[in-house]
Amino acid sequence: MNKRFLTATFGVASLATTTAVANKPEVKENGKGSNPNIILILADDLGYGDLSCQYSSDMHTPNIDRLFEGGVRLDRFYANSNVSSPSRAGLLTGRYPLLVGVPGVIREGYNFSHGWLSSDAVLLPKLFNQAGYNTAHVGKWHLGLKTPNLPNERGFQYFAGFLGDMMDDYYTHIRKGNNYMRFDDKPTDVGKGIHATELFTDWTIDYIEKQKNSPSPFFLYLAYNAPHVPLQPPKEWEEKVLKREKGITPVRAKLVAMVEQMDHHIGRIIESLKANGQFDNTLIIFSSDNGGFRDSESNNGPTRGAKGDMYEGGIRVPCAFYWKNGLSPARLNDVVMMSDIFPTLCELVGAPITHPVDGISVLPLLQGKKQDTGDRYLFWTKVKSHDETGERRQTCVRYRDDKIVRQRPDAKYEYFNLNSDPMEENVITPAGERYKTMLAKLREHLAQGDKVPIAEPGVKK
Repeated sequence: MNKRFLTATFGVASLATTTAVANKPEVKENGKGSNPNIILILADDLGYGDLSCQYSSDMHTPNIDRLFEGGVRLDRFYANSNVSSPSRAGLLTGRYPLLVGVPGVIREGYNFSHGWLSSDAVLLPKLFNQAGYNTAHVGKWHLGLKTPNLPNERGFQYFAGFLGDMMDDYYTHIRKGNNYMRFDDKPTDVGKGIHATELFTDWTIDYIEKQKNSPSPFFLYLAYNAPHVPLQPPKEWEEKVLKREKGITPVRAKLVAMVEQMDHHIGRIIESLKANGQFDNTLIIFSSDNGGFRDSESNNGPTRGAKGDMYEGGIRVPCAFYWKNGLSPARLNDVVMMSDIFPTLCELVGAPITHPVDGISVLPLLQGKKQDTGDRYLFWTKVKSHDETGERRQTCVRYRDDKIVRQRPDAKYEYFNLNSDPMEENVITPAGERYKTMLAKLREHLAQGDKVPIAEPGVKK
């Protein structure tokens, strides 16, 4: 009964999408040589090393591995934050999260929420709509729990997923007694009892199958909750890992099982694209919102730190761009940031950007051309908490291989060179113009961000 209702719901949404783009610019029929379909897949708390093509010998992820091995693999790709909401803000706006009002995690309640997506922030689906694309978001949103910051209000023509930060249970989809599952702006319990990773995949496949008859390409943002805690894989996946990996800890086994289950369902999406004749001209991007969680025994590869840290383990994440008809396989060591995806995709599809963005298009780099992506100052900021002294922030600035970190709000700045010290073990004594300039740039960035509200209008923070 749920499946029948699900299909009917998607059918209505597809009709609405077709009507919505009827007056948009003409787009060539979506065959070879036209603008590609784009599927942007974001895992939640997936460590830099937690793929079998990365650094995990106890992990089997053949479907994701094929995207990395057959696509453009970015070995120095960075999330826009060491936690969820800010990274998603950077991804969808092309801006530093602090400059669009999302320097911390968005949750229910004053004492726990540290962000409010700015009303003037332009999100990627809006520009895709203008370029003649059908747009959809399936999965975790985490950029607002109510109007005017719901997915449809920020540009997505279709939404099926979860508004909140995390699920307390992958089968009930409930968070602290609240149901944040939605079809567009309507609460739904369709799929209750189905593991969220499987459910989001089912909704994705249903959407892309309906799009095969559309003359317009689609942009689909698929954000899984996995492998965020609670570590709750289906029993059969966990048992398979425990049987195969002798000596693995119970916690690690659950994490591995959740990632392998996600990989399996990404394989289902790929098979659906192939069956529909869409695969060859679909760009698939895969990454994670931040580093892996320490308590989940994540593998963050040859880095220091984990989720919540400003060290590399908290912000460096796996990433690959796969497009059979459009990109040649490559493995690159150039520095790329999550906010670069916005201008890159806009350049790819011919969507003009007429407002400020902080990311840069790395399309030339992806196409095999030389591009210097390191000649810029990169910033990371996260609000840790609020108290009577005001905001307390973690901060980080990088220029080329030099990096300054304030890991705790009350800590001193630490200065590293990632070329000579990739594990960030040896603090350099601050000296020279490079250090002074970097610190000055960081302070300018923070001062600019201080002008942007991070709370709902009328609520002072």
